[in-house]
Amino acid sequence: MVSAGVCFGGKERLHFVNEKAKVDTMHYVGHLLPKIVEDCNQLLLTGFTFQQDGAPAHTARSAQVWLQANCLDFIAKDQWPPNSPDLNPLDYHVWGMMLEAYHQLHPKPKSTGLKKVLQVIWVGLPQKPIDKAVYSFSKQLKNA
Repeated sequence: MVSAGVCFGGKERLHFVNEKAKVDTMHYVGHLLPKIVEDCNQLLLTGFTFQQDGAPAHTARSAQVWLQANCLDFIAKDQWPPNSPDLNPLDYHVWGMMLEAYHQLHPKPKSTGLKKVLQVIWVGLPQKPIDKAVYSFSKQLKNA
């Protein structure tokens, strides 16, 4: 499992979850969320709005409380339109670009080299389509 964040003008690093780890609320709040928010703070010095999807670990009370304490601006679970995967630029655009790049690889990497290959693909993703997806997301959110 991998997690990342994007914004207009940049993207943060990929965060890989150990394949034996269970991404429950404790793991998300204790390990993954602080790293992701740290990346956001480094990438967007003037501030950001943190948005996540409706995964149970994301909507858990402890995750929402952590975000209230550690983010100046985030979209709380009760503000997120239900069943709206099209509003997430990672889900509907960026992961698709990564998958397309992965499918072009021959031969496909084995599990031991997969992380390295995904890092190379991620770093090589052009920013312009990401910016376009983020802009489209912002527009859709204003109209929601």
